[in-house]
Amino acid sequence: MELEKKIYQEVENEMKIAIDAMEREFSHVRATRVTPELLDPVRVQAYGTTVPLKQVASISNPKSRVLAVEPWDKSLLSEVERGILRANLGVMPRNDGAVITLPFPKLDEEERKKIVNQIKKMTESFREEIRSIRRRAIDKVKDWEKNKEISEDDRYRMQEKIQEVTDKYIKIINEHLMRKEEEILEV
Repeated sequence: MELEKKIYQEVENEMKIAIDAMEREFSHVRATRVTPELLDPVRVQAYGTTVPLKQVASISNPKSRVLAVEPWDKSLLSEVERGILRANLGVMPRNDGAVITLPFPKLDEEERKKIVNQIKKMTESFREEIRSIRRRAIDKVKDWEKNKEISEDDRYRMQEKIQEVTDKYIKIINEHLMRKEEEILEV
């Protein structure tokens, strides 16, 4: 059945996109090791426009809690530093005239718990997104039945399949949350 295949494919694609977005969001959350992805939100004024930091500098990770930012054009050094400060990352940049180093402090127990609460809220919004995708798909299926494009039995079967896909993606979200939580709480 063409409509059936179409709806399952739509639901799968939209839910995969939500999972990818969640993974990107999680990569911006600091755990025990700092990663260059923490600087993704940083924007820099360069050549008359605002650009992502990655477009004007190389970012390396020389130590587990230190990031080094080296602008390709040294005249942008102060703009890079300002962009990092504006991003409010909770770290004070050190500018040596060529490279900006960002020494991230070790997270204490209270900060770790705050971060875990932050990712739990994030995760709930992604669960809501998955449920919203399910709701839209089921509404579409009900409209098809109302318009006599499918039978009542087809609708029930399609709703069950949509629910199975939803359960699968909710499980994936929960697994991501558990892994990230363990990573953050690891001492």
